[in-house]
Amino acid sequence: MIPEIRRDEKGIQTLYVKGEPFFCMAGELHNSSASSLDYMEKSVWPSLAGLNMNSVIVPLYWECIEPEEGRFDFTLPDGLIEQARRNHMHLIFLWFGLWKNAESMYVPAWMKRDTETYFRARKVNGEPINTISPLCGKAVEKDARAFAAVMRRIREIDEAESTVLFIQVENEIGLLGTPRDYCGEAEEAFAEAVPACLTEKLGLKGGKNWRETFGEDAEETFMAYYFAKAVETITSAGRAEYPLPCYTNSWLKQYPWYAGSYPSGGPVVEMQPVWRAAAPSLFALAPDIYVPYVPQIMDEYTTPDNPLVIPEVRKDAVTAAYCLYALGQHNAICYSAFGIEDLGMDPAEVDAPPAEVCAALNIDPTAFDLTGSCGYISRTFELIREIKPLYLEYRGTDHMKSYVRKSETDYGRFLKFTDYDLQVAYAPRMPHQTIAGGIVIELSPDRFLLFGMQSAFTFMPKPGVNKKVDILKMEEGTFRAGKWCPGRILNGDEKMALKLGDMPSCLMIELFKY
Repeated sequence: MIPEIRRDEKGIQTLYVKGEPFFCMAGELHNSSASSLDYMEKSVWPSLAGLNMNSVIVPLYWECIEPEEGRFDFTLPDGLIEQARRNHMHLIFLWFGLWKNAESMYVPAWMKRDTETYFRARKVNGEPINTISPLCGKAVEKDARAFAAVMRRIREIDEAESTVLFIQVENEIGLLGTPRDYCGEAEEAFAEAVPACLTEKLGLKGGKNWRETFGEDAEETFMAYYFAKAVETITSAGRAEYPLPCYTNSWLKQYPWYAGSYPSGGPVVEMQPVWRAAAPSLFALAPDIYVPYVPQIMDEYTTPDNPLVIPEVRKDAVTAAYCLYALGQHNAICYSAFGIEDLGMDPAEVDAPPAEVCAALNIDPTAFDLTGSCGYISRTFELIREIKPLYLEYRGTDHMKSYVRKSETDYGRFLKFTDYDLQVAYAPRMPHQTIAGGIVIELSPDRFLLFGMQSAFTFMPKPGVNKKVDILKMEEGTFRAGKWCPGRILNGDEKMALKLGDMPSCLMIELFKY
């Protein structure tokens, strides 16, 4: 039984590993970390200890796996799988094939040099860019062949173990600096009618060409279709060898908002209908999130047809609260901060991206401030593991609700339960601390589990009920194997302020009315 994405009894899309629901409490490595098994052994795996992770997102580099055309070297995937097993960790492989961050960075040298066969996309003035065109069928075929070989190898050495859970195909696809490809092949295709397979799935009446059908969105839609079509060719070839779940990720649509200022053709929200139509082998289209408005992006990228996978997200202290919201509100399959190995280091020793890089990529520089992050994310992952049986029981019901502070002017939430309503007030945001976030589970009409941080709670009677509400018992504690293990009973002065502090924790509350 290999890992699979399927709907549980409540209809929630879930990753199953060896028949059991599995939630990836993960981190993605820096781009080059996995290119050396020795570096991984000495510098990466030790830094992940103590983070309470169960999965790591690790790149696989086409240039390393097929250094000579037709000759495959599986030293890296073989070694990474072996190392992961020794460190009791699962892997999510990231296929750096034809496209990475809107460029063709990791294609083999033999492909980089042959620019006639494996032609680049071009700007409207004819200038080539460092991105192989998705209309280059020969390049797509070679990528599909290599990816199929990798998937075949993973099956040979890992089918029985399920160390590898699923695969990301390519990385932050699209074109930067141009709204579309203007090479000769692209010009011919753009002038043709939109393929009927796309217009039918989108419920559109096709025009004579892409411009007539899609108007001002024609360029971006055109690129989305051809990138998605290429990814489908690559993904389906790999899954024919080993049908692990596959997804791809998106560089967000953000300021200054025009296609080409962010990678044109990538699976941003507006282009997802095109991607779902053209790349049905992908189970999810995932956001990479370095903006300050993380919850908004999670809300936008979660739909009935698109389960939430977060392969890259900011790694400052606030990420712990966002993790709870991803799981509690959106049943996330994976939550993964980028450059996770940095969390095991002294923050003073970590090189943050230069200011000019953050500016060029529209990245919020505070996303890389590691002060406090290690403790917050480690404790959050630990609590998620502890609460898993209860979470599975209550998710998808009205008895479990999640919240997170979404902006500087967001001061709290009002949650409605069976016999009580709950006012949640958010603590002010402080430097180097996490923000308000959590999960509330109504275990019975009078009994609640509060799970989170930086929050104050006031239980209230339902409207029209002429009674007061008080606490019968307030108990701190934690879960082990799904069972509540109580700590202190806080029925003295402590219950005058019902709150969770900055470090993620649990409270069990029993109420009564008088």
